[in-house]
Amino acid sequence: MELSISSRLLNTSSAAAVTALLKSKPRVHHRHTSIPLLPLKHPFSPLTLKQMSNNSQSTLSCSSLPQNNTPPAPSSPSTASGRIGEVKRVTKETNVWVKINLDGTGVANSSTSIPFLDHMLDQLASHGLFDVHVKATGDIHIDDHHTNEDVALALGTALLQSLGDRKGINRFGDFSAPLDEALIHVSLDLSGRPHLSYDLNIPTARVGTYDTQLVEHFFQSLVNTSGMTLHIRQLAGKNSHHIVEATFKAFARALRQATEYDPRRLGTIPSSKGVLSRS
Repeated sequence: MELSISSRLLNTSSAAAVTALLKSKPRVHHRHTSIPLLPLKHPFSPLTLKQMSNNSQSTLSCSSLPQNNTPPAPSSPSTASGRIGEVKRVTKETNVWVKINLDGTGVANSSTSIPFLDHMLDQLASHGLFDVHVKATGDIHIDDHHTNEDVALALGTALLQSLGDRKGINRFGDFSAPLDEALIHVSLDLSGRPHLSYDLNIPTARVGTYDTQLVEHFFQSLVNTSGMTLHIRQLAGKNSHHIVEATFKAFARALRQATEYDPRRLGTIPSSKGVLSRS
């Protein structure tokens, strides 16, 4: 450590003091070094510091931070849980509960006491990617007619509920489904106007224990409560099971098309009238 003192400042009385100072232990003064901060590309101002009431952490918000100005993607009109309809129908002949989620994953859980009808409802869920839950009891000791009918009526009503105001949907669906030698074409319109045009030629009176006359009655009942226009055509087929199953598969895929959202429609009702209603 160097100490330089001008000779003019030294005199006889101060010489001893200076000598003592030089002999004493030098004091080292630590200086804080200031490091210059580089200018930020995005200056942090203004800043808002909010002290948290329950701990020592603080939340820093900065309005001048780089912002993502990309607009969010249009949200689907459906809710997080999906478009769901649920109906309970109780008469002196049957007790039916139906729940359908149009935005499901194909979950099938049906118990109607009519094995072939359960099998067909499974096709609706699997190929439409709907979650379909059906529980039904009825007077099947007489025949399957009332239970088959009331399941379809309840399913149509649940479908009507789940569609809501029908904003943003495709509305129309059209699909042809082959099953071996059978080929069935289904075209439908979720118009709010019930109509069934049915042209199947099922060669046998029964598939297992299921009366094949009930196929038309099932779709007529569903059309009546859902308010859809439905056309079913058989293009080929000789096996009764194949014809009926291909019908339900084609219906499921056409209904899936019709209920899915059209991104170009931007949530508007697919009608020149501006409304689609059951009435």
